[in-house]
Amino acid sequence: MTTTTVHADRAAPAPGAGDASAGRPGWLLVTVLTGQFMALLDVFIVNVAAATLREDLGTSDARLQLIVAGYTIAYAVLLVTGARLGGRFGPGRLYLSGLGIFTAASLACGLAATDGQLLAFRVLQGVGAAAMMPQVLALIQRTFTGAAKARALTLFAAVIATGAAAGQILGGVLINADLFGWGWRPVFLVNVPIGLLLLGVGLWALPLGRSRAADRARPLDLGGLLLLAVAVLLCTVPLVLGQERGWPAWCWLCMAGSGLVVAALVGYESRLAARGGAPLIAPRVLRATGTPMIAIFLVMALNGGLLFSLALHLQGPESQGALGYGALRAGLTFLPMAIGFGATSLAWRALPGRLLPALVPAGMLLVAGGMLSVGLLLRNGGDGGAVIFVGYVVTGVGMALAYGPPLAEALARVAPADAADVSGVTAMVTQLGTLVGVAAFGALYLDRAAARLSSADGVWTLSLALTATALVGAVAGLRGARSASGR
Repeated sequence: MTTTTVHADRAAPAPGAGDASAGRPGWLLVTVLTGQFMALLDVFIVNVAAATLREDLGTSDARLQLIVAGYTIAYAVLLVTGARLGGRFGPGRLYLSGLGIFTAASLACGLAATDGQLLAFRVLQGVGAAAMMPQVLALIQRTFTGAAKARALTLFAAVIATGAAAGQILGGVLINADLFGWGWRPVFLVNVPIGLLLLGVGLWALPLGRSRAADRARPLDLGGLLLLAVAVLLCTVPLVLGQERGWPAWCWLCMAGSGLVVAALVGYESRLAARGGAPLIAPRVLRATGTPMIAIFLVMALNGGLLFSLALHLQGPESQGALGYGALRAGLTFLPMAIGFGATSLAWRALPGRLLPALVPAGMLLVAGGMLSVGLLLRNGGDGGAVIFVGYVVTGVGMALAYGPPLAEALARVAPADAADVSGVTAMVTQLGTLVGVAAFGALYLDRAAARLSSADGVWTLSLALTATALVGAVAGLRGARSASGR
């Protein structure tokens, strides 16, 4: 892996530097990172609410996966378009617009009367997050330079690192508290006062000026957006529904069709770029960031699959080989992993530069070891005792080492003019990785648990799949490190 000097630092002052908010970079950073943290919480906060949702709304396993994944599907598909809209209308404006949609949808989720309503409002939440989240990196890229930018990007990575596990923990706390007898509803309603506060601060702290005329003139790539949406839906919907429906032929046909649509998307985008158009995903951005994005996708897939499946195992009935934890205890179980992930995300930049190429393969090896140890400790239906928390910490440290350096490298490889596009691509890959992890590894866990009538057996199979995937990532990371050192 190459060093992570940020190219944008050599450029002229960031766009928007003359905005009224330019003198409030600290408040800007607090505002956008808090909103980012809130949006990330909602990817995973439903995991801990799964048992309560199932009981209160009569929700099936497949519908639970859709409620988790529906948010992320809308979020992932629209992220690059959200980035392009930020370039057209200004990132500050789009951030606040997305935050407003997200806050309103959170209120609607908290008031939903059926699981169908909840699914629909979760998708609307994802639309708001897709408008909001790409602007975070774009605003950091445009506002900070030098050491200040490095610190801001470190905090950005730490928020991503801790958001998933924090969602599980906060969800457990809220459900255990059962505020006003509302059960699962506070996991969504908590966003409302925070969102309203951020809207007020954001109107003062964020740049609200229009973007450059050249950015405003760039058309939206509706054809690319449609192809991307179809590819994602063809891949994820059968993964989510296949286990419950016995894997009918249409599931396999849809997943095969997804690959064909991806190929069509690549060809369409390349032709559009060759004609001088404005593709949804610029080929030069993909060429510059391709290798780091693979590592980011893989880490988030491992993370998403692990957290979704373990949340079900921790809270499932003991009669089915699960642990029967309450929501609070289940949420707190993930605290060691969050601590390992967050602390390592803040600390890895202090390592000598010569070690950076080795961080991804080392991180993946740690993830493999952590996942295997967790699976071994849980395979016979026990809780693993205190030693299992070592496995969670090791897993968190490994994921941070495999995620943070590729993120920094991806941002270092692009010019300031591409800040919005790389922000959208990075956020999209992060969420697609989570989505595929929840769908694929979640389906594997549920399928095995149902076949053997044992949640513990499902966790053991899951841990083997996660370990094998992490080992593949370690080998790929090692080859990438050798390639980088040979340049």
